[in-house]
Amino acid sequence: MFFWCLVSAKMCPLNTADLERIFKQLDKNGDDRVSLEELNWLLERIGVHLTLQELEAFMGKSSLDLGEFLFFWKSISKENGSNVGDVVGGGGGDGENGGKEEEESDLIEAFNVFDLNGDGVITWEELQSVLSRLGLWDEKSGKDCKRMICMYDTNLDGVLDFQEFKNMMLLN
Repeated sequence: MFFWCLVSAKMCPLNTADLERIFKQLDKNGDDRVSLEELNWLLERIGVHLTLQELEAFMGKSSLDLGEFLFFWKSISKENGSNVGDVVGGGGGDGENGGKEEEESDLIEAFNVFDLNGDGVITWEELQSVLSRLGLWDEKSGKDCKRMICMYDTNLDGVLDFQEFKNMMLLN
């Protein structure tokens, strides 16, 4: 499930275990540190665009360990009004009802990330393609893609339409 959350971070809080998995995926050389290049690669894929110089100025270092990565994620989540950091570091929403339109807009944006051909549904192949682009797909994930689609496919047509996607995102 953390794959959906990563791409649509505004809608689905990531817990520490999810973020640890993401950290390990980013840590390509296994040194228990994520370089700014690796971090920037992830940020660009979720819609946060910074230059390496801006990121280095913000971070004050050239790489992050897991604790620093968790803190950074919490920081950018709060700054962007996302609830991603809520699970990681506590805190909560503002309780305002005016966020429904923004929530719907965020869901549409997230749905469109996965609906690669714009036909109004998400297939397991599209999910796999997005995960591949993020560097988060392997053989095991491929099987999980099919299972994930089936789990939320309420009309049993083998794909997720927007309403099924919305239900899935709001349940998690």
